[in-house]
Amino acid sequence: MPPSPHGPPPHGRPARRPGRVPDQRSGSGPRPPDRDRLAPPPDSADEHPAEPPDPPSRARTAHPWIAPIALAALLGSLVAVLALTFRGDDFHTAPGALSLRYAIAWTLFAAAAWTVRRLGARQAAVFVLVGGAAVAATGLLAPPRTSTDAYRYAWDGRVQAAGISPYDYAPEDPALASLRDRWLFPKGPACHGPDRAPVRPAPERPKAGRPTPERAAPGRPIPGGPALGGNHPRADPAPDHAHSAPDSAEPQCTRLNRPSVHTIYPPAAEGYFLLVHRSAPSGSTLLPLQTGGALLSVATTAVLLAAARRRRDPRLATARAALWAWCPAVPVEAVNNAHVDALGVLLTVAGLIAVPCRRALGGALLGAATAAKLLPAVALPGALSGVLARATKPGEPHTAARRTTARRTVLEKFRSTGPGRPAPAESPPPPREGAGSPAPAASRIRRAAAVVLPRAAVLRPATSVSRPTVSVNRPTASVNRPTASAVLPVAAAVAVVALGYLPYVLLSRSSVLGYLTGYVAEEGYETGSAAADDKNRYALLRLLHPGPETWALPVVAAVLLAVVGWVLLRGDPQRPWRGALVVTGTAFLLMTPGYPWYALLVVALVALDGRWEWLGVPLAGVAQYVTARAVDDGAWVGTLGYAVACAAVMAGWAVRALRAPRAASASRPPRPPAETARTAKTTGTAETARTAEAADAATPGSPPGSPATRPRRRRARR
Repeated sequence: MPPSPHGPPPHGRPARRPGRVPDQRSGSGPRPPDRDRLAPPPDSADEHPAEPPDPPSRARTAHPWIAPIALAALLGSLVAVLALTFRGDDFHTAPGALSLRYAIAWTLFAAAAWTVRRLGARQAAVFVLVGGAAVAATGLLAPPRTSTDAYRYAWDGRVQAAGISPYDYAPEDPALASLRDRWLFPKGPACHGPDRAPVRPAPERPKAGRPTPERAAPGRPIPGGPALGGNHPRADPAPDHAHSAPDSAEPQCTRLNRPSVHTIYPPAAEGYFLLVHRSAPSGSTLLPLQTGGALLSVATTAVLLAAARRRRDPRLATARAALWAWCPAVPVEAVNNAHVDALGVLLTVAGLIAVPCRRALGGALLGAATAAKLLPAVALPGALSGVLARATKPGEPHTAARRTTARRTVLEKFRSTGPGRPAPAESPPPPREGAGSPAPAASRIRRAAAVVLPRAAVLRPATSVSRPTVSVNRPTASVNRPTASAVLPVAAAVAVVALGYLPYVLLSRSSVLGYLTGYVAEEGYETGSAAADDKNRYALLRLLHPGPETWALPVVAAVLLAVVGWVLLRGDPQRPWRGALVVTGTAFLLMTPGYPWYALLVVALVALDGRWEWLGVPLAGVAQYVTARAVDDGAWVGTLGYAVACAAVMAGWAVRALRAPRAASASRPPRPPAETARTAKTTGTAETARTAEAADAATPGSPPGSPATRPRRRRARR
């Protein structure tokens, strides 16, 4: 190599080409802090500062095509396994084989959810949406396999279309005999299959000219009146939907569960059933309800993806949406079994996303979710996260607010005292009236407004470093106080539920609660109920003391009140879904329900918050509902499933608690380097040097004007 024309480089310095400045970011050393593009303050972002975004993966940079191909293979395998699961009817004949296919599907889902984190935000969004639609479509391949609730949905829609309130008559009531059709009320050999319940035969047909409740005279409405959809029952011309002959001697049965009791579903669910019945083509059975479940599940995925674009790390939030879109519980329960829980989940997710910005709208959506399925009511405390958080001392903001204020102060001071920027001159004290120049007109108006209305002083900007508390502390303290707007979501939710029930209250002759109280006793949630032992309710409490039927309800209520209080005191109002997940998941672990479709709400909240350890709750429900059928005395299977789910939640909490201090220290804003003071001393003025030394000696997290931010005198070394 020829020698450089500029001579050999000095000792200890690398050689430089003429006219080229070395790039500090191209070396292998640590990257210097970027003072022009600092991270936003923690309170302005959606993510918590203790959860920094994941570092970029090597697979994304070295071989960007590996992750998409692996993810496509995993999603294809998941769709194939789900399709085979729905094509076989093994719930009654081979529950062990069905449990094995469920386990394979959940394993593929976990691998796909982990792989999608290595993609970018846009690429991951395409995979999540397209893969979610393909996974949901597998539930349309067969009729419901593990539940008969969809048959009750279709019956309630048919009853409302005939102008009858669903709360007035039970399905086997002879007054509704004219609405019975062959696919809902089979007869003969079809009554020997599983999930068939016998019904009372229809009464004999009356002679001509004799009106009856089911065949009223012209101009006279049938029971329930025309307000719910018409005067006469809807007759389907299809042969399979022919009405049962009342004079037939063949046994009659129904596919509906609990045909001798009134409906249990809330008004929003009943409106959904009527809408599906009205929009379905004539002669259809359960496919319209399954299609509605698929549309609701895909809509929930779209809402999650739309909300991910506003998060601090869109890539991570988009990957979390896959926890709902690809979860095997969604095509099984929301699509194939067509459970109305999918409607409640969609409204709950939309409500929790809207609560931080529009509290009334979020509360109304949560109320609509409660009116669709009563279970989303347990997520309502999440909308009140942090409403009881008060200032630690009079005039001082909350601890988190103080830290946020201190970080903002350090960031602003760091921006103003960076290298190459002149240090701001200290602001002189404002001139007093009558001494020197008069005060500006705006200042005098502001002072007068502060006397008349003390809160106007909040809007006064700080003119010097020694008085920052007027513009920082007061607004934060006023926000932390519980006001009428804090409970606005609850008021809106209650109003929506009341308005939803009002039409049915006015048009029904029976109670609109239907079989709700009887269902609570049947499922073993009543004090002293014998069904609690048979259905393995309070499974985890049963491990502590046998026979929890007499004392479980007070314990569950006390624990839930404590958890709700913690959410109200320590919850994050910008992330209400976290408080909703904690309350909902705790309720599941305490009450251990046996129906896995209830846990669809937990899956959606996990997709919002990212606490994947709570996915053990829906898995425990599957073990108690499906796997327990494969063994004798399978109560221990559900108990073991919920115990493992509880252990996973506790382990996840412990790991996150240990990682929180490290993540918090990593998320602190960078301090000005020590070279700033030395550079200022040699190249700038004495005032610039003193300002740089003060910035270097400032303690991060201290408000301006405090002793920690004042310049420190350095002792001369002797």
